[in-house]
Amino acid sequence: MSGGVDSAVAALLLRRQGMRVTGVFMKNWEEDDQEGYCAAAEDLRSAEAVCRRLDIPLRTVNFSSEYWERVFARFLEEYRCARTPNPDVLCNTEIKFNAFLEHALSLGADGIATGHYAGVGEREGNYMLLKAKDAQKDQTYFLHGIGQKELEKTLFPLAGLNKAEVRAIARDAGLPNPERPDSTGICFIGERPFKTFLKRFLPAEPGDILSIDGHRKGRHDGLMYYTIGQRHGLGVGGPGGPWYVAGKDTDKNILYVVEGGDHPALYSGALMAGPIHWVSGKPPELPLYCSAKTRYRQPDQKCRVEPLDGARVRVVFDRPQRAVTPGQYVVFYSGTICLGGGIIDTALAAADEPASREAQPLETADTD
Repeated sequence: MSGGVDSAVAALLLRRQGMRVTGVFMKNWEEDDQEGYCAAAEDLRSAEAVCRRLDIPLRTVNFSSEYWERVFARFLEEYRCARTPNPDVLCNTEIKFNAFLEHALSLGADGIATGHYAGVGEREGNYMLLKAKDAQKDQTYFLHGIGQKELEKTLFPLAGLNKAEVRAIARDAGLPNPERPDSTGICFIGERPFKTFLKRFLPAEPGDILSIDGHRKGRHDGLMYYTIGQRHGLGVGGPGGPWYVAGKDTDKNILYVVEGGDHPALYSGALMAGPIHWVSGKPPELPLYCSAKTRYRQPDQKCRVEPLDGARVRVVFDRPQRAVTPGQYVVFYSGTICLGGGIIDTALAAADEPASREAQPLETADTD
């Protein structure tokens, strides 16, 4: 129970199905300032109000040490290497569907349920992670790192609902938080000035901003503060149009920029990623023709997945992809099924050949 409307409605729907429900509120960040960016106390009050309305017990648990060791330390290490991490994926794999799941089972629960927009399917003993009905809210991109043992013990009650329907259910049921806004910012840390926050943990190393043909355009505050495709906050101008981040040289501490949002240097025909986690627990036969996302809410992109050494892969796209970012995740899909994914190592400017064969779903499944 996060205090938000999604987890509240998930609990309500389970109650209506006759299940015995206990709410659990997780605190995963020890607030060490008074600036109000991490609203754990407010979230807890909202969760308590929801549980009173639903007449269910509420427990609290503190996973701050697990969060620091399993999520935040890796988050900082990625930024230290001038990559752009995605803490939401680690929050799910290491905290919500690991530490929390183990805690719930230790309390005697049969399983867990969350307010994620996703679904679970099962066929011949194999569990599948499925896209939600609401394509704009589907969260399988962030959930691709969970596997069979987690899916077996997990319910996603909101799989067949969109956000408007969830809020309407909350209003009709008299829940206290139907209009509460979605959480934003760093997972479990909240919305705060990013540069100021990161400076508390990593030293800033300013350096030169260069165009890709070597002309000096200005100074950057530290490579960790910038991501591929970024436009705002560069302090670089010119008569030809806005400038965008196109690359980083960590050895020389140089930030490379290009002029114009459609510059070829912003596009990649392929990428290398790994290690790859497959939701089924075993890799499919490669090469695999499927679709992929390199960022949340991106439309599915047709691609070919080829094996490399170990659990790494090369992904070749039908069409060049904009702002493929090392440290982010590439996530694979076959129709409505999320197959898995992994961290992007390298964006490749062009592929030897396009993934010309039509992507064919391995199978389809409904989320209803």
